[in-house]
Amino acid sequence: MHYKLCFIGFGNVARSLTRLLERKRDALKSKYDITYSITGIATGRHGFAVNPDGIDVGQALEKVESGNSIAPLSTFQVGDSLTVIQHSQADVMFENSPVNYESGQPAIDHVRAALNANMHAITANKGTVVHAYQELTELAKSKNKKFRFESTVLGGAPVFSTFREAAPLAELISFKGIINATTNLILSRMEDGESFDDAVGYCQSIGVAETDPSGDVDGWDAAIKVSALATALMDFPLKPQDVERKGIREITPAMVNQAKSEKKRWKLIASAERAGSRIKARVTPELVDSSSPLYGMLGSSTGLTFGTDVLPDYSISVSEREGMKSGPEETAYGLLADFVNAVRG
Repeated sequence: MHYKLCFIGFGNVARSLTRLLERKRDALKSKYDITYSITGIATGRHGFAVNPDGIDVGQALEKVESGNSIAPLSTFQVGDSLTVIQHSQADVMFENSPVNYESGQPAIDHVRAALNANMHAITANKGTVVHAYQELTELAKSKNKKFRFESTVLGGAPVFSTFREAAPLAELISFKGIINATTNLILSRMEDGESFDDAVGYCQSIGVAETDPSGDVDGWDAAIKVSALATALMDFPLKPQDVERKGIREITPAMVNQAKSEKKRWKLIASAERAGSRIKARVTPELVDSSSPLYGMLGSSTGLTFGTDVLPDYSISVSEREGMKSGPEETAYGLLADFVNAVRG
């Protein structure tokens, strides 16, 4: 079956998804009888394009990455994201606009508009889950469409789908781990002798940290991921502002070296635990020793350990391996998996 796709946001993750879709085009057809075309693209800095007959993907990538507008690829006069959604005639929308920690907008409006236009809505934007999970889930159900967000936590690793499909009725009691790859990479490089600023610069150079790295190093990215997990998996509408939060700016090379001499490591740890009718959640640097499973998570590795009422504690980890760093490709795979699972029902 042929699906028309709409991209709202066309940054590193969305472009990685586009390339991954092209690489998997033959496999999508042979294994799942899925074909696709891209009919709408909205960018923050390179304009908008709509063509229900299909946008030339190669040209769109070339124009954005050379700093040019994609408007010449459009058969419609469009000037905003909602108009792109309206006129793209898409079956699936990928929402990858920058996250807004405080309100989740405009991503929530994008997802809402797509669902109301009878599209599946797939996102890596954590704000949609934290600030509108119940509304968007109910809207998707009413339209017989899917609202999916696997890539919001641990990249493409199956966290939400595990609870949704493989662990029905398991009540999540607690979770703990490393959910921000950037800070883990910074701390690992500081352990190897780099300064904080040089380590941040390296992360920016490989695309895992933004030009403004405060969302990562001040703990906001981890806090909103904790909120997303608590909201979707613990049925507790937790906001990032309700998470006790401290970043890694105060971790100095001297502290890293002292820990190293004691066979310990600094890690930015995220956790949440049920406490009666409330959730106690925090993001904070902690010293871990060699007996902790978190001790061996180096570079851009991430992972979580979950505690439930019916299963022994179990873990999901995404480990850095030789020649492969955590980054947009990993997140793009989660979006691809959500796409395949959504359209297959």
